[in-house]
Amino acid sequence: MPRHTFITIPVGKNTGLTSISIGLVRTLDRLGVPVGFFKALGQPHPGQTFDRSTAYLRETSTLNPPEPVAADTVKEAIANGRIDDLMEEVVSQFEKLPQEQEAVIVEGMVPTADLPSAHTLNASLARALNAEVVLVTRPEKAEAASIISLLTEALNRLPSSLLDVKPAVVLNHVDMEALAADLGVESGNYISVLDAMRTRLRAVDDRLDLVGLIGSDPDLSATRVTDIAGELQGEVIMPGDMEGRRVKEIRLCARTVTNLLHVFKSGTLVVTPADRCDIIAAAALAATKSIQLAGIILTGDLEPDPRTMKFCQDAFLLDGGLPIFKVSTGSFETARHLTLLNPEVPVGDVKRINRVMDTVARGIDTTWLRERCASKVEKRLSPPAFRHRLTKLARNTPKRIVLPEGEEPRTVLAAVECAKRGIAECLLIGDPKQIAEVARVNEITLPEGVTVVPPESILANYVAPMMELRKHKNLTQDGATEALQDNITLATMMLAQDEVDGLVSGATHSTASTIRPALQLIKTHPDAKAVSSIFFMCLPDQVLVYGDCAVNPDPDAELLADIAIQSAASARAFGIAPIVAMISYSTHGSGTGSNVDKVREATEIARQRDPGLLIDGPLQYDAASMPDIARTKAPESQVAGRANVFIFPDLNTGNTTYKAVQRSANVISMGPMLQGLRKPVNDLSRGATVDDIIYTIALTAIQAQAVK
Repeated sequence: MPRHTFITIPVGKNTGLTSISIGLVRTLDRLGVPVGFFKALGQPHPGQTFDRSTAYLRETSTLNPPEPVAADTVKEAIANGRIDDLMEEVVSQFEKLPQEQEAVIVEGMVPTADLPSAHTLNASLARALNAEVVLVTRPEKAEAASIISLLTEALNRLPSSLLDVKPAVVLNHVDMEALAADLGVESGNYISVLDAMRTRLRAVDDRLDLVGLIGSDPDLSATRVTDIAGELQGEVIMPGDMEGRRVKEIRLCARTVTNLLHVFKSGTLVVTPADRCDIIAAAALAATKSIQLAGIILTGDLEPDPRTMKFCQDAFLLDGGLPIFKVSTGSFETARHLTLLNPEVPVGDVKRINRVMDTVARGIDTTWLRERCASKVEKRLSPPAFRHRLTKLARNTPKRIVLPEGEEPRTVLAAVECAKRGIAECLLIGDPKQIAEVARVNEITLPEGVTVVPPESILANYVAPMMELRKHKNLTQDGATEALQDNITLATMMLAQDEVDGLVSGATHSTASTIRPALQLIKTHPDAKAVSSIFFMCLPDQVLVYGDCAVNPDPDAELLADIAIQSAASARAFGIAPIVAMISYSTHGSGTGSNVDKVREATEIARQRDPGLLIDGPLQYDAASMPDIARTKAPESQVAGRANVFIFPDLNTGNTTYKAVQRSANVISMGPMLQGLRKPVNDLSRGATVDDIIYTIALTAIQAQAVK
């Protein structure tokens, strides 16, 4: 069952994104929802080496979230334009979460000077993980109009793909009294303030759903004295209650005691030169009056007067003891260092972490969260998830894939990468010297999983078997020998003889050159009426299946139904739950003609042959793919607006559509993947990249697993 995934995305600065993220985990846990957490991409605070959110949850719960992708890896991927590869790694890490976790909170990235592309990464994360968006913001003013303006501007900057499901909004660090006054409601009633703010927001912009209102609480920022002493590398003079006392205010004290009396309050951290015995004594006097100062920092190179310290010692020991530590820097430099302290909660401060999580949990609308988790998740396989699935499935049972264009540089590089990643064992047919030169020029070494096969060394092995396969055509020995001079034909014979498990070609040859030998020597599967093809169209949000776009010019109704059933089976094999739309220029009889009748008949045949298949037609493309159009044109259809497998009525329509989408929308297409053959043979585009070839090899390896 698909899990509910929520990604928290910041809007503005200092939003408290981590606090809201771990607070949502606490909220779901209290609702009894099995919950997980995932910090996808590493973004530690400057000077730190780890992300605290993951560490917080390990300290305060039984969760053990996977480590995020390292920050250096993230920066390298951005610099090299390899965001797709980065998202594939994210999906790989995400899949390590226990399956029983029905909901997962994903913490997004915060824009910084070092990471200005954080919003782009967040959009990619949301798409890759099929996550609902939770916007987190910290309003500068507790005024409804200002908050709505902030949210509307942020919403307009979001990619439209993130708005398929209405984004949720959590307002953090809100002055509740000021906002209540602006809204004209009772300040002490959290629900009233939330409802009033939600009503005001919906009246202006109903694209957002306000689900959380977290009041400002200075105590949540109160740092333990021990943490400040650690960051300043202070020398402890009197430890006192360093673990328990918290700093609510820091005051630099250099004036006479008479002018400092207002400073001595509970929670104040006093910063003063070590030779100011009068201020030290005044602090001791404050302790005798039950004023629980947070602590004292003594600055400068001097040591505090031992007589003063001994005189005040008893007072310093009251109420657990006043922490006192010394630093070597002067007062003003120390004060500057204090302003630069890491504002994040230390991992060891479990009490404060729990308090933050509880505060956030109290401010979240649990009704909304419960309803979202109870709703059905539409399973959508994103391109990174699809690519990860391909490589993972291929590695399950590695296969031998023959590459007849073995001297072609892209093919050599793809074979090397497949071997390194355990996707398949690749056989390169070609001149060993030529292949060695390609490797030298590209500064690579052929690993063990890549075998070079000189064609002349094996050609004689296949003359007799080929004559047997083509005896009905009266193929002679000379004819077979001549045909086997073609490396694709030679590789096809290797496949026919079960010496390899699959074949990939087409980087320098036409589709016909790849398919023709397969039709002659491999032939169709007994359950297939003909060979057909599909493309996996990697749209930004999900992967769609298009068929047939490469083989059959004008299939009749029987063949069109067969293509639909084959394509659905292929989609299912690669992790896509098929929802099949039979495409036409008519939706449910709005138009007439023989072409419409063919699609209608094919739909009925497919339903009869596979009663469990979710299929409908004829449907126009917009009705099949767009929910709002579907509600108008085909309101009763279970497929319209949700389709992920599109079957075109003829080759002209299919090929034109796939190329238009591929080029106009800059979409990666994988294929054509051939269906219906007894053994897998797949074609490449002559413009294929190295990655295209890698994933086509993976597709072929997975098909080969199914053959056995």
